[in-house]
Amino acid sequence: MPQFHYQATTPQGKIIKGVMDVGAERVVVSRLHDQGYLPLKIHLPDQTTGKLTGLRLTLPVLPGQGRVRQRDLLLVTQELATLLSAGLPLDRALSVLTGLTNRAELRQAVEQILRHVQRGKSLAEALAEYPKIFPPLYINMIKAGELGGFLDTALARLAEYLERAQEVQDEVKSALAYPTILLSVGGAAIVLMFTFVLPKFAVLFEDMGEALPAATRLLLAVSYFVRDYWGLMALSVAACGAGLWRYVASPQGRLAWDGWSLRLAFIGPLLQKREVGRFARTLGTLLQSGVPLLQAMELVEEVVGNQRITRSLTDARVGVREGEGIAAPLGQTGVFPSLALQMVSVGEETGRLDEMLMQVAEYYEKDTHNQLRRLTSLVEPVLLLTMGLIVGFVVIAMLLGLFSVNNVSF
Repeated sequence: MPQFHYQATTPQGKIIKGVMDVGAERVVVSRLHDQGYLPLKIHLPDQTTGKLTGLRLTLPVLPGQGRVRQRDLLLVTQELATLLSAGLPLDRALSVLTGLTNRAELRQAVEQILRHVQRGKSLAEALAEYPKIFPPLYINMIKAGELGGFLDTALARLAEYLERAQEVQDEVKSALAYPTILLSVGGAAIVLMFTFVLPKFAVLFEDMGEALPAATRLLLAVSYFVRDYWGLMALSVAACGAGLWRYVASPQGRLAWDGWSLRLAFIGPLLQKREVGRFARTLGTLLQSGVPLLQAMELVEEVVGNQRITRSLTDARVGVREGEGIAAPLGQTGVFPSLALQMVSVGEETGRLDEMLMQVAEYYEKDTHNQLRRLTSLVEPVLLLTMGLIVGFVVIAMLLGLFSVNNVSF
């Protein structure tokens, strides 16, 4: 029978450790609950890191220092929401939270937040002291939860929002991973072929001149150019990349770039749907947490990544302030799809705007995932075909050159 090591917290916030000889992890959870303890971490002794329970309470050990990632913020939010829902006071929950992470920057921030709370500040005011870790959206949702007396619910909604945002981000990275690796490896192989392999064969063709087939002469010319000017080519690409990066970093350049990206075939509609889903989920979560509509829209502008859509939201917020509702001003921007506008309009008419926004988010996030999967399934064979054609051209050109050498020899 396996031995499960566990960590749990008492109703007073004290962390306890122990071992149980039981058949399954759920039995450990059940026994701890029966004893009035809240499980934090349960794992087998041969595991280097604790296996997360269904409560997902323990933070991972993250190497190095630096900026706190969204995944870290998600786990801290889940922990704090679970501790508060279990009935622990805020200061006690924060005290327990300081012992659940080994990341120095995050642990120090939680310790300072605990001190601020113990001195009489609200949690939102304490979080506002660390804007690099807790964004305005996070702070305002906490503030609304404190004012409305449902802080644990607000934290649970925040955790759900961050978890879904992390899932979408992971889906995008996962979908782009294979094409990126394929393009990088294939490009490196082609450059290596033109730089080192082909010049070795060029010795055979030195005295052939115009007798070589046109394909072979073209191949050798490209090979010589890449070999002799690769440094200049790399420097030119780096300079162009740096110039483009600097231009996009400027407000005018970023606006022009984002507007152009929305007009791209295949990519533009995908980016638009992704931003619409992000907008709907963020605004819906804020409204569910009690944040006023105008303030929520202002916070959403900081979350949406496309500046063209951000400008549209700014214009729409003016219409909302003037009493036009939200669907009509959004429709005037020309950025949002008609289906999203219709669903938002229905939500306004029925008084269930927050729920309808969450349905819009679910629809467009799922549509984005499906479209991204279809796009990557199309890109992969195109990349393979392109690299196959390049390699095939190289092989055919070299064979034609070798046949020419044999003909001249005879």
